Amino acid sequence: MALLTPQGVKEVFQLQKPEGRKHLWALLNWEEFDEVRDFRRSILLDTLYESIVFAVGKGFPWVKVAQVAKFTEELLQEAKGCSITEAVMILGNKLRDYQEQFNTTHLLALCDYFHNTFICHYKLYQFVLCQDQEVNLILTPLEVCTPPQPLPLTKGMDKDTWQHEQQVAELTTAEMQKRTNVLLLKEALYLEQEHMLQTTFQDLSVQQRRVLKREELENLISKAIHIQIECLKELLQYEIQIMFDILDLKLQKKTLNLNAPIPFPPSVTDQSGQVESVKSYKASKGKKVKAKK
Repeated sequence: MALLTPQGVKEVFQLQKPEGRKHLWALLNWEEFDEVRDFRRSILLDTLYESIVFAVGKGFPWVKVAQVAKFTEELLQEAKGCSITEAVMILGNKLRDYQEQFNTTHLLALCDYFHNTFICHYKLYQFVLCQDQEVNLILTPLEVCTPPQPLPLTKGMDKDTWQHEQQVAELTTAEMQKRTNVLLLKEALYLEQEHMLQTTFQDLSVQQRRVLKREELENLISKAIHIQIECLKELLQYEIQIMFDILDLKLQKKTLNLNAPIPFPPSVTDQSGQVESVKSYKASKGKKVKAKK
């Protein structure tokens, strides 16, 4: 362990814990390591940091605080792999070794601290510091999408009004889709009709080239007319149904507009209209009073 100076431990304590741990890491001259994967080194760093915070909290001078950190690392190293009885003996021997460096009050505080932390959780410390653990980590990148920038409050509207506009917009979109479907059907029927006529004429061209009889020509014309009538019939049936659907959508929009919520606050136009109606009411009332007189 690199020898910590009084100024170094003072800087560690004055920083917030994340920055203080990083600064302590630098003062110890430790190599770079992954705190998630190498949790043994991470826990050791936490233990040394907590010992510094403890010593400062108990009023240790800065020189003694650095010695507490040294005491902590030596204790963890010497007790590694020992039984709890041996660990208690090691703690007692180290306290005697440091009698000349700490006064009686500080020694008692140090003894209580390590008894309540290191000794009480000794098996946990041994499990972490003595056994290699297999760490299986699955890292999944998570994209965090920030919410969109809200519109200015001046563009806000009442909830009922917003819902009404959404319903009207949905009906308008449905109506446009119906009209688009009619155009698409016309195009599809036109292509189908063209294909059926080509098939009919191709069947005729396969036959030997000769002058058509009257009956054959009439049959050919009849087939062509039948194809056109069937396509037109299908188109008219679909258009009629679509028109009923569009009329129903228009009726729904009209009903919505009739039951549209009153905007809040009322617009300036509405307010001026109300003022004018009140003035006209007062004027007419004044005329009636004069007439009675």
